[in-house]
Amino acid sequence: MKILVIGSGGREHALLWKLAQSPRVTELICAPGNAGTAAFAINHPVAASDLPGLLALAKSEQVDLTLVGPDDPLAAGIVDLFQKEGLRVFGPVVAAARLESSKSFAKEFMIRHGIPTAASATFSNPEAALTHCANASYPMVVKADGLALGKGVVIAHTQGEAEAAIREIMIEKIFGEAGDTVVIEEFLTGPECSLHALIDGKNYLLFPDAKDHKRALEGDQGLNTGGMGTISPSGVVGTAMQERLKREVLEPFVKGLSADNLPFQGMLFPGLMMTPTGPKVLEFNCRFGDPETQSLMRRLKSDLLDLIDATIDGKLSETTPVWDERVAVCIVLASGGYPGPIEKNKVITGIEEASVDPDVVVFHAGTTLKDGQVFTSGGRVLGITALGSTLEEARKKAYAAADKIAFEGKQLRRDIGA
Repeated sequence: MKILVIGSGGREHALLWKLAQSPRVTELICAPGNAGTAAFAINHPVAASDLPGLLALAKSEQVDLTLVGPDDPLAAGIVDLFQKEGLRVFGPVVAAARLESSKSFAKEFMIRHGIPTAASATFSNPEAALTHCANASYPMVVKADGLALGKGVVIAHTQGEAEAAIREIMIEKIFGEAGDTVVIEEFLTGPECSLHALIDGKNYLLFPDAKDHKRALEGDQGLNTGGMGTISPSGVVGTAMQERLKREVLEPFVKGLSADNLPFQGMLFPGLMMTPTGPKVLEFNCRFGDPETQSLMRRLKSDLLDLIDATIDGKLSETTPVWDERVAVCIVLASGGYPGPIEKNKVITGIEEASVDPDVVVFHAGTTLKDGQVFTSGGRVLGITALGSTLEEARKKAYAAADKIAFEGKQLRRDIGA
């Protein structure tokens, strides 16, 4: 099969790395890709937001399957477009992708179908949101309703912080139209974890759990990011809790799709808070996580293409993947200044040295190749992903490899999985 993977991040590199291991794959292409994806695929300079360009690429290359990585093209309707043209594509249609692209839509879905989540209120008027802040208890959470690269969430500890967040999101429009509406939620406490489950419309297939580290600085301080590192398993989901999550989250989700006539086939990736009163869904994502995918692909022993096909064809109930029992740790190396303004085009050295250990894979995210050298080109640059028989062993391998890589402004958290 000839497969097109859309995107340019560490998630897409990890998916291509895994797809390249399938005996059924004959050729891989990526749009737009990065320096790492070039090792497995032919990169094409078509942006993930350029839907007509991607359609033209898929047709001219006569691809058998397209796998959509990022959230933006899903929200823009790329699956609807490809399906209309008779092309095989993995991901939810735009109506179902709203479960990620609109937090208020997702909230209404969760409440309607009894999926546990934080108490919240939704506002499209800044003055009404500011009035709500005057009578709220703190801390509380202010979220831009739309897509904001994982950065549209502010934990406000005071009324002043909440009001400042609302002004930035709704009036100053730092996230553009994504901030036309805000969702204000109660602040939940407890360890976070991420679920991944393939959904074929009627059935789900649960992946191992993972834990992302969203904040920029150690000790979960600083601004929210797209993710500074992951571990899998998370260490907070035992067998009993896994069954509870199936019962309270996944089963109501699939039933809710049917009740609401939402045709969903693809990856559901809920972020969870394991509160003292039980698990609650923070948000829904409708695609593979980043950097969770880097850890999950290192643990997946089965053929990823078989799982993708089963999802599209409604045959997940016939599928049982095999997973590596070892622990995976992914350490993100980011550009200086991330998640704020960054400097690009910094030479990266040490990638080959970091990859010597067979238990370590370096996944590229914000990188580009020029004259045989790798340069930084984004906020999150690399995901150093290691397997170990224990969490500590995986952490040691990942950090040892990360320390062999150098570029000007390099930043990382030293407490991933600690």
